[in-house]
Amino acid sequence: MRILVTGATGTVGRVVVDRLLAAGHQVRALTRNPATAALPGAAEVVAGDLTDASTLAAALEGVDRTFYLPGVLDADLATKQADAFLAHAARAGVTRVVDMTTSAVTTRRPGSFEMLHDVEEVIEGSGLEWTHVRPGEFAVNKLDMWGESIRTEGVVRSAFPDALGVPIHEADIADVIVAALLEDGHAGHAYTLSGPLAQTHREQAAAVGEGLGRRLRFEPLTYGQARAAYITAGFPMDVAEYILGYQAEYAEEPPEVSPDVERVLGRPARTLSQWASDHTSDLT
Repeated sequence: MRILVTGATGTVGRVVVDRLLAAGHQVRALTRNPATAALPGAAEVVAGDLTDASTLAAALEGVDRTFYLPGVLDADLATKQADAFLAHAARAGVTRVVDMTTSAVTTRRPGSFEMLHDVEEVIEGSGLEWTHVRPGEFAVNKLDMWGESIRTEGVVRSAFPDALGVPIHEADIADVIVAALLEDGHAGHAYTLSGPLAQTHREQAAAVGEGLGRRLRFEPLTYGQARAAYITAGFPMDVAEYILGYQAEYAEEPPEVSPDVERVLGRPARTLSQWASDHTSDLT
């Protein structure tokens, strides 16, 4: 079976490629620049761009199933691009599509879900078998937010220290995507993914330290201090505000632990400590 993976060089896409190859399937990886993709040699890496429909027909030729990652965060273009991709997929004989959106679609968080909800509706109307995968907070985002201070000072700094989160390991997201691509029984389902434990930021810092085998100090920040820290770390102002907005919402409306990882995979999701252990080289 040949499977097309879009977003193949991303955090989740790379793991999806690895898992599919390990399962013995042919993988075609779509990327804008094959020369810099650094994907396994067994993958067929092809040039293509979801924003350029003229590149899609060749990429989808001979493909049986596909993982679709929406290519833009532009409400005016996202559904058009999804529609063009799925039209090419149907003509090519693709039978199944698994997409990745966000848990904001499940919770209907205003300002965060509308575009990807519309993309999901396009997918549902495509005539293909479909499965939606909706992860919440990525644990790997801790590398951007906490990584530098962990590496250089052994400290985690965060606003809303007692706000709960349920960050998920990117490998669990990929494993659910692969299960939906390869196994029967997932068509027509939407899976909301989270980690296995709801933990405060203080507890998350302790969990990361446990995974690294060393104690990390935690220092609470004010909203303004956290915003300044994110901007210093390279986040644009609007992204820093967006992240803090999520954290403020979590402080008042904590996210829930979802059973869907265990429901799909037959095992609990990986803990944040396991994620940190898997990323020791990034945090040391």
